[in-house]
Amino acid sequence: MTMHLKMQRAFEQRRVIKIISGLNNFDADRVAATVIAADRGGATFVDIAAEPELIKLARSLTDLPICVSAVAPEKFVIAQEAGADLIEIGNFDSFYAQGRRFEAAEVLALTQATRSRLPNITLSVTVPHILELDQQVQLAEELVKAGADIIQTEGGTSSQPAHSGTLGLIEKAAPTLAAAYEISRAVSVPVLCASGISSVTAPLAIAAGAAGVGVGSAINQLNSEVAMIAAVRGLVDALATRNYTLV
Repeated sequence: MTMHLKMQRAFEQRRVIKIISGLNNFDADRVAATVIAADRGGATFVDIAAEPELIKLARSLTDLPICVSAVAPEKFVIAQEAGADLIEIGNFDSFYAQGRRFEAAEVLALTQATRSRLPNITLSVTVPHILELDQQVQLAEELVKAGADIIQTEGGTSSQPAHSGTLGLIEKAAPTLAAAYEISRAVSVPVLCASGISSVTAPLAIAAGAAGVGVGSAINQLNSEVAMIAAVRGLVDALATRNYTLV
């Protein structure tokens, strides 16, 4: 596996910022806006749906590494041919509202099938937050053995913050932060903390052991280019000041 140099350096510095447009977001205008915000805001890479036309669109807008997300191995083969730099199985947030669950066995099987088709591309895999925390750790270990280069956590959809403001943001991120803490201590590959992360909680993810964060709705649901770029820059600034680790 050969990781994009820009990404490799960011992982080594533990300041990775992935901006996510959404696994099931095929709206070209919204995807373009998210990619532009990531580019101008200083993100490390972007994560878009595994659709060749969207990959070409993103490539025309940025030099950032392009990650594509899907839950079907065959989509990744087409995406790599279209120019994707890395691939992500998950995350699964958009499926939960539909009643679709991803259990450990299915995620492991998807990882094995994907790696057999694409042995050399950088592969990130999300650990479903519906699993108990010890089961998440066990699955993460199995995913690394199956060829995952990056493990991603999630959990924002299971969190029901009881407060607004900063306290609410911390409550929202608690499940994915907990997963990042436990998984990062069990695997040797980088962990990305995603789902429910904001500029308030991004430094907590790094302190918990993650090498970076994945942020979607906090960026892609904003209604202006200026606000989206500012939000990405806020994340960059938040990680630039971190210098501590939880024990």
